[in-house]
Amino acid sequence: MNGPLMKNRLQPFLICLFVLASCASSIGQDQRPNVLFVSVDDLNDWIEPLKGHPQAITPNFTRFRQRSVCFTNASCPSPGCNPSRTAIMTGLAPYTSGVYSNYQDWREAIPNRRTIGAYFRQHGYFSSGAGKIFHYHMVDPQCWDEYWPSQQQNMPEEAFPDFSKSTLATAENPTPKTMNMPAFHQMYGMFDWSALDIPDEQMGDFKSVDYVLRQLNEPRDKPLFLACGIYRPHLPWYVPRKYFDMFPLDDVVLPKRMENDLDDVGSRAKDIAFRGGGYHQHVIEAGQWKRAVQGYLASIAFADAMFGRLLDGLDASGQRENTVVVLWSDHGWQLGEKQHWRKFALWDNVVRSVLMIHVPKGAHGLRDGSADGQWCHRPVSLQDIYPTLVDVCGLPVNNEIDGHSLAPLLKKPDAKWDHVALTTYDFGEFSVRSQRFRYTRYIDGSEELYDHQSDAEEWHNLAQDPKFDSIKNELAAKIPASPAPLVKTSEKLQPHHIPPFRSRAEYDEWLQHGKDNQYLLNKHWQ
Repeated sequence: MNGPLMKNRLQPFLICLFVLASCASSIGQDQRPNVLFVSVDDLNDWIEPLKGHPQAITPNFTRFRQRSVCFTNASCPSPGCNPSRTAIMTGLAPYTSGVYSNYQDWREAIPNRRTIGAYFRQHGYFSSGAGKIFHYHMVDPQCWDEYWPSQQQNMPEEAFPDFSKSTLATAENPTPKTMNMPAFHQMYGMFDWSALDIPDEQMGDFKSVDYVLRQLNEPRDKPLFLACGIYRPHLPWYVPRKYFDMFPLDDVVLPKRMENDLDDVGSRAKDIAFRGGGYHQHVIEAGQWKRAVQGYLASIAFADAMFGRLLDGLDASGQRENTVVVLWSDHGWQLGEKQHWRKFALWDNVVRSVLMIHVPKGAHGLRDGSADGQWCHRPVSLQDIYPTLVDVCGLPVNNEIDGHSLAPLLKKPDAKWDHVALTTYDFGEFSVRSQRFRYTRYIDGSEELYDHQSDAEEWHNLAQDPKFDSIKNELAAKIPASPAPLVKTSEKLQPHHIPPFRSRAEYDEWLQHGKDNQYLLNKHWQ
């Protein structure tokens, strides 16, 4: 066979091979990527990539860090589940929507909502998920084509220990409501920790992951927007015993803290630290600090194992090169730093959140894919997730939402970035994070300023130092001048709830009545 004839016959075959190779390595020109949207509840920086705790064991978060861009300076919209998740899912920041608190039904506050799942559905995606994405019962069927366990109940049933085996059991009280932490006035009822003698398969998070993996492997003629809400390390810290065994109690390292850390903050900040009955004092008196830290580390290790199952399933499905993956935590947590426990505060341990994003090559808004394996230290917000996904998936720009697309940083993590990250706690309280500084202003006008270059733990408040006035004023100017009011909805507050302040006048009224939460509950929230 002569040369020209051979060349003519081989040409179609070579072209076919080139097309197949291109399809195998990136998304087709007219094909939009899937989205795997993974939330981990109440997770702070105690993971190996962020080095928040020296004993964290999170090989799967580390594995994903190596195949994504890891944002080391990501802040939550609000340090509470409902306002943070509402902001992420609707694209509307608390200062735009008026949703600042867990004690509001976001659906009533934002009646004309269009959540991220609904937006993706509108543009040709099949949207489904499992587990906690919205806040408990405040579900949104418009967001999903289907959901597990159901559109009315988004969270699976949880596993609980045998309370008759509680360390607190007595003849008078043979089945207390907690296993290790003695209850105190205003304590959140799930503030407890204990190993479970059950396999992973009986945990709600395991079942949520199972459902999501089934959806990933279901043949469809549409791209997927697929959400998985991993509930741990949200309280209670009840996970299988093998995860507790990873952290021998005697070896547990307590969080970094400084004596008299609250001496240089205002009275409002001190009230926040001691909110809910003064958790730290009760934990210390009960001798439970190390056990609590063990429970949190164990719950994080369990969450990491569940995320590992998602990564394994994604790889096995053959969809890895066609799937944007976003891993995020709704906010951080404190375990005794500044004598504060839980969320609901504006310090870095609470506001800083986990955010890692992988974009495959060929995605409409990021043809070269994300700069996987790299770190991004720019100040970003979880508020930026919605516009980012719209951008990289090639959907029409949604001009009705807040936030900024992170696509420039996914392409070049050290790209110029002129934005700060804003976080709100209730109404009128803001924290502003730049790359180097955090500035916080409370409802009573008191201020905090921390230099993270020299003070990563936020031990030294510089707000009263005139040398930093220009920085403080520059960051304060980023706070919205007219934030939306806190919208009261049909949610009923219970006697143990801590009512959010809706104005400076309401805060002053609380002070005038001896900081009596019940007074505000009776007058404004019943």
